[in-house]
Amino acid sequence: MIGRMVTWIDDRLGSTHFVNHALRKAFPDHWSFMLGEINMYSFIILVATGTFLAFFFDPNAAHTIYNGPYSLLDGTSVSHAYDSALKLSFEVNGGLLMRQVHHWTALIFVAGIIMHMGRIFFTGAFRKPREINWIIGIFLLMLAMFAGFTGYSMPDDLMSGTGLRIAVSILLSVPVIGAWAAVLLAGGVFPNPAVVLPRLFVVHVFVLPAAIAGLMALHLVVIWRQKHTQFPGPGRTERNVIGSPLYPKYMMKSLSLFAAILTVVFALGALVQINPVWIWGPYEPWQVISPAQPDWYVGWLEGALRLGPPVALHFFGHVIPSPFWMAVALPGLLFLLLLFWPWLEATVRNDRDYHNLLELPRQVPIRTAIGVAIFVFCLGLTLAGSSDVQARYVHIPITDITRFYQLFCLIAPIAAFWVTFAFCVELRARHGVSEAPRIRLRRNAEGGFDEEPVA
Repeated sequence: MIGRMVTWIDDRLGSTHFVNHALRKAFPDHWSFMLGEINMYSFIILVATGTFLAFFFDPNAAHTIYNGPYSLLDGTSVSHAYDSALKLSFEVNGGLLMRQVHHWTALIFVAGIIMHMGRIFFTGAFRKPREINWIIGIFLLMLAMFAGFTGYSMPDDLMSGTGLRIAVSILLSVPVIGAWAAVLLAGGVFPNPAVVLPRLFVVHVFVLPAAIAGLMALHLVVIWRQKHTQFPGPGRTERNVIGSPLYPKYMMKSLSLFAAILTVVFALGALVQINPVWIWGPYEPWQVISPAQPDWYVGWLEGALRLGPPVALHFFGHVIPSPFWMAVALPGLLFLLLLFWPWLEATVRNDRDYHNLLELPRQVPIRTAIGVAIFVFCLGLTLAGSSDVQARYVHIPITDITRFYQLFCLIAPIAAFWVTFAFCVELRARHGVSEAPRIRLRRNAEGGFDEEPVA
């Protein structure tokens, strides 16, 4: 029956050649190429669990009286959004498990994107002709962070409300367009939950998943067209890919990874508590919870706000307050640097050739050192985002901790750069590794490409 069905489809679509070609497509065997699979499978889990949660979540800001199993809030006036989050946690079968699996998977999703892009950065996989996929990755990272923030902000608890207040303040700090952007998000003067919650729901459930899915599909199409990169090795050239065929070896590895990710996120969701909204209580504008930290992927912005100097400038009749410099200008410059890095490096190295073979990190000490310095700088900002928690446990004044992280973010990246640079140079000299030979691909008479070594 299956054979007849396949034959029937092939007679009408002529798909046999494509399917056979696809199943024979080679995938590199190195473990680091599986990092991208983590992101794809995490997104599938996010869509599945998010669909379940959407059936029970009510993005309604109208108030009701809570009368549920959590007795500490019994008789409290709460929004329908917060009430539905509590019902998901205590009354819907499997609701709390799905909430926590969804949240943990979102953290893994962003971490997976960063690790995947780190592999691409340190091995030079962004070089020509793969600049398009590098740009797609940058936008995927930004969309994933924004999706996480919007989902984190929907339950209308005190923690999420405090985060929204900070986000609106950051938008208001942007000259000229800041007030308009804040009104677009908040629907007027914040807090305006009757407008904010439905907008967050639409953006989080419909707009951002569609945009992420579209970019991931485009990313896969570009990879399929350009083929994978690979590390140098015996028999590997700029024109071939040596590895496992898609079916059966790579497919089995990929499905095993999917099973492992499912196991990890469901174990975390069942055993490790995250974002207990019933403890924070409903959002009230005159209250704030302490200690309070956002999810780790926006923790570096929180830390930047805590470390930034209280400097406001008057510029052509506009006041640019202090949040703008650390929460808008700093991440904007960082993302612009990453976005244009392929062209900056190509210009500095005078390298306009096609590259399918990767570079080891030690082969390009400056790139590796810059990447490590940026990582250390962002790590310092992230740690500074929990300075109030650290002050509580180590019994050191928060002002002293703030000064420490200010010095750390100034000194540590510079030290990390020079240590990494010296380490890479030493490794390169010890192992006798020079830069991989540069190859220019030139079109031949048949429309294909031939390799031409570049001196």
